[in-house]
Amino acid sequence: MYKYNDFDEAFIRSRNKQFRAQVERRIDGSLTEDEFRPLRLMNGLYLQLHAYMLRVAIPYGTLRSDQMRQLAYIAERWDKGYGHFTTRQNIQYNWPKLTDVPDMLDALGDVQMHAIQTSGNTIRNVTADHFAGAAADEIEDPRPTAELVRQWSTDHPEFQALPRKFKIGVTGSPNDRAVTKSHDIGLRIVRGGSGQTGYEVLVGGGLGRTPMVAQVIRPFLKKADLLPYLEAIVSTYNLWGRRDNKYKARIKITVFENGMEKFRDAVEERFKVTRQEFSGADQDVLREIEAHFAAPAFRNAPEDAFHAARDADPVFRSWTDTNLTAHRAPGYVIVTVSLKAHGETPGDASADQMRLLADLADKYGHGELRISHEQNVILPHVHKSDLPALHAALKTERLATANIGLVSDIIACPGMDYCALATARSIPVAQEISSHFKAIGLEEAIGQLKIKISGCINACGHHHVGHIGILGLDRAGVENYQITLGGDHTENMVIGERAGPGFAYDEIVPAIERILRAYLEVREDASETFLDAYRRLGPAPFKAALYPAEAERDAA
Repeated sequence: MYKYNDFDEAFIRSRNKQFRAQVERRIDGSLTEDEFRPLRLMNGLYLQLHAYMLRVAIPYGTLRSDQMRQLAYIAERWDKGYGHFTTRQNIQYNWPKLTDVPDMLDALGDVQMHAIQTSGNTIRNVTADHFAGAAADEIEDPRPTAELVRQWSTDHPEFQALPRKFKIGVTGSPNDRAVTKSHDIGLRIVRGGSGQTGYEVLVGGGLGRTPMVAQVIRPFLKKADLLPYLEAIVSTYNLWGRRDNKYKARIKITVFENGMEKFRDAVEERFKVTRQEFSGADQDVLREIEAHFAAPAFRNAPEDAFHAARDADPVFRSWTDTNLTAHRAPGYVIVTVSLKAHGETPGDASADQMRLLADLADKYGHGELRISHEQNVILPHVHKSDLPALHAALKTERLATANIGLVSDIIACPGMDYCALATARSIPVAQEISSHFKAIGLEEAIGQLKIKISGCINACGHHHVGHIGILGLDRAGVENYQITLGGDHTENMVIGERAGPGFAYDEIVPAIERILRAYLEVREDASETFLDAYRRLGPAPFKAALYPAEAERDAA
């Protein structure tokens, strides 16, 4: 894992000292809120509905155990004892006092973390596949690339006042778990004709008010060309991006309005200049970074205890069926720890849970953890022989829920319970769906399903790419929930189709139940997922279930 050098350490300390002085000036009245706003946003500090919110970067979702412990300490010392993991692989603290934020940033700096560029019209936290460096299907670990991009983009002098926020995601697997096609720039590590690895470069993706799937701008880019090509894309966007309308300021609109061919031509022309400005020092930096990501010392051990526990304990067997993923090393698995216990807030973790996860990472997982965009925690390297003990320990803090990929493994933004931009609640909807399907005993029967919930059109809950998406809106002061069907966040990304009129808050759970009961009736067999059934049959049977009165009128 990457560790800061002397420059990194000095940079973070300097930024924190600078922001401490800015906070002091805000408190004594030397700065107005309007003057302070851009300064706090540069350091990840928002003003939410009820309090400030500090968003902390977890670059490409990777954490050391000591960093997780520090996140737990910060939650207890300066917040309300918990943190919220987000779809951008960040953690948010929802209740800090302004006077405490400089101390929180210093505490983050003690473990080589920060909140820089987690907000504002700049390049945000670089995200990556949460199984990076472990997945059996991986071509190459994407984290060195993500770290190189993080270093290049942090405090980049040209890109601190872009037309709008800018997001970059990286995957090293052909099976895209990083939602790269929803990013302003998506990077997919691929093999060229000579067998060498490089990047398929995607541009112009994004969800929100105008959801779009990113397009390929370069099918293969040499590794040595990465930073100058990114520089060419972002500088072209910085020049061309609209600043007259924030709703049309994202690069997806720039590409759409100009057309991919025209935009690509401009980028390629700009690339001729930027390529000459890179001497190759960036590749020296990349090699240094790669040395930080050497695989841990995997071990050989018998797996008898694992198989015996599966045979003897149906609860353990269920958990291993849903929460484990194939690892590249023999005898090892990737463990996804659910932060979606039935009825709980998706993505929330208490300080006690964070400390336990840190301890388990040290004991069983080589000191590494990952945060997924699906708001769960990953132990990427666990030997099968350790799984019974790991599972038993997770149960002590309600972290052993066997539901990864099922109905209750819901993505949800904070919604109107916290966010000043939200137009409806997300968290209670997620909690009620989760509890309801557990109570009626259908969760296992339904099988693999991605439900994603957003509390406003900004789509922080990725509802557009949910197999079932839920968007909460305000209709004349009343919460109204629109449903989309058939979305997909993978390498085959599809924007879901709106089903029809929305539903009131107390109608949304019954509406989801009608959809899923219809699915159970029309699927060919238990192996056909909801998404497969939707693709085979189209929306008709699900719309008929959602709107039975309309279906009866049409039949008459």
